[in-house]
Amino acid sequence: MRNCFTGYGTALGIVRSLHAQGSLDRVYFTETRPYNQGARLTAYELLTEEIPAHLVCDSAVSALLRSDPMIRAIVVGADRVAANGDTANKIGTYQLAITARYHGCQFIVAAPTTSVDLHTKSGADIVIEERDEAEILVQTGFERQGVLEGRLERVEVQVAPVGTRAWNPSFDITPAELISAIVTERGVVVKQPGGSEFDMAGHMRGE
Repeated sequence: MRNCFTGYGTALGIVRSLHAQGSLDRVYFTETRPYNQGARLTAYELLTEEIPAHLVCDSAVSALLRSDPMIRAIVVGADRVAANGDTANKIGTYQLAITARYHGCQFIVAAPTTSVDLHTKSGADIVIEERDEAEILVQTGFERQGVLEGRLERVEVQVAPVGTRAWNPSFDITPAELISAIVTERGVVVKQPGGSEFDMAGHMRGE
């Protein structure tokens, strides 16, 4: 199970590696509203790599984990990892971590070391950008019949009634306590037994 779009070197890299080893039955991936990176970008990558996958609504993840006990882990990327392991990522990541904990599922963050910010002590120090309401109220995509005919015609569709207000944070913060492991190109970071935070500084020093 994965969320957002992170490219080859991070969360999707883990998926590709498991698939190449024959250790992956299938991937479920979220649409990743409101920008739909999952439905637009992750879907394309998985189709190109011929990795068995199913797209699910963001709001369906808890029901999916309950219905399919064979799902072992949720893997996400990260835009920033604080020194204690708190992680900022695409909005919706935090709720995935909560449902993973409830359902006994591993929650793994995959990120390059360039996303590790040792000057940021914890997630409380990360400022969350709030974006234009229109990104929620209006959806964009390609006109379906045009796609079937080989034409790409981008259209905008008004989803909510005009005058509706929206709250649109770009990211949320997942506390280190809810994260099972953080994977970088240098290796896997885990917490000390009984600990609730990660030693990202030690990881960066190669300890």
